[in-house]
Order: sequence, then C-alpha cells, then structure tokens
Amino acid sequence: MEWRDRWLLPEYFKSKGHGWPNRNNFGNQDFFNNFEGTRCAWVVTEREKMLAGELYDAGDAELVEARIIARERCQQINASLPRDEAFRRVLTRKLFASGGDSVQLEPPFRCDYGTNIHLGQNVYFNFDCVVLDVCEVRIGDFVFLGPGVHVYTASHPLDAGPRRTQEFGKPVTIGSDVWIGGKAVICPGVSIGQRSVIGAGCVVTKDVPDGVVVAGNPAKLIRRID
Repeated sequence: MEWRDRWLLPEYFKSKGHGWPNRNNFGNQDFFNNFEGTRCAWVVTEREKMLAGELYDAGDAELVEARIIARERCQQINASLPRDEAFRRVLTRKLFASGGDSVQLEPPFRCDYGTNIHLGQNVYFNFDCVVLDVCEVRIGDFVFLGPGVHVYTASHPLDAGPRRTQEFGKPVTIGSDVWIGGKAVICPGVSIGQRSVIGAGCVVTKDVPDGVVVAGNPAKLIRRID
C-alpha cells in the first residue's frame, strides 16, 4: 500500500465524535459511512520514506537543506588547521548522530547528511573517506577506515523511468574492531561482522561474517582469523 493511501489515524475519529475503533463502535454502520473514502491526514515526509528504504524524492526541499547543512559542516572540518582538534570535535558532535565525541577524523571527509551516521567509540576515518548516509550507517567501536574508503547506502531503481526522479537506500552495519583497507567500497545493505578485515580496494557486495579476511572485487573470503 502506498503511503498516500493510508487511512486517517485517531485525529479523524475524534473529529467525527468517534473513539478509536473498538468492539463497541466497530459494528456501527454510521461509523463506516463517515469514514469511507476519507484519505489520510497523516503526511509521511520524503525523509521518513528515505530512512524506511522506500522510493523517495531526493529533490525534496527538506532533504536538500539537510544536505547543504552537512556539506557546510564537512567544509568547516576539511578547512580546519591540523592543530584545531578541539574545533573539529565540536563540529563532529554536530555532524554525526552519535559518537562524535571520540571519533578521529582526518580531513577531507564527506557525507550526505551525517545525522544518519551512528558511531561507536574510537572510530577512525583516514583521509578522503565518503559516507552516503541516506539510510542509517552504524559503525561499532574501534573501527578503522583506511584512506579513500567509501560507504554507500544510496541506490537507484534499475528501470530508467523512475530512476530519473526517485531513489532509495539500504542501511549498512559495521561491527566493532573491523579494519577496512584503503579504497574499499561498502555497498548498500551490507553488514560486516566483528573483528573482520576488509582488504584494500575490495568491493563488498554481500554480508561479511565475524572474524574473517575478505578481499577482491567482488569481495571473497580469504581466510578466517583465529
């Protein structure tokens, strides 16, 4: 069912003098006569669709403004002087949904929103990392991301028609104590298990279990870590 086709929630029933549907009014024909054909006043935003993994309009004004704010904060971080650690800490607290207090970030860094990135303790981003966080990105404790690592949640329809105006996303989860080598790409919907190592330059298209080394394009199991 499309979001726009959902029925009204409690506000409608109150306006008609009905309570929320229950055993006493559910058999009331007048109840259904008044309700029938009324569309939902509960408006689902493009942002809510985006986070839910639904098709959404990335050109929505709220989302455009949120991306501009994220770019401004990234630009401030990237323009900061090497000794301005305290200043960068203030900015990372504002940029990320959580974990901004302990993250170590080597500029430049770029992301779509920042507010969908949840970090554990002592996460390290080396130079030139990119996170496209249209859906949630959750990164555990003591995760090291090498230079040029890209993490993508954003994706697009295969059909050209809807791809012109809509996109969607899938969340990414990276467990604690993971090391991701330089230039690796983490694709939408991937989950990486704890203590695993992702080889430099590999493209991770499928879930990675705990305690393994993967490498290649697409990433394949190399060995298990004892």
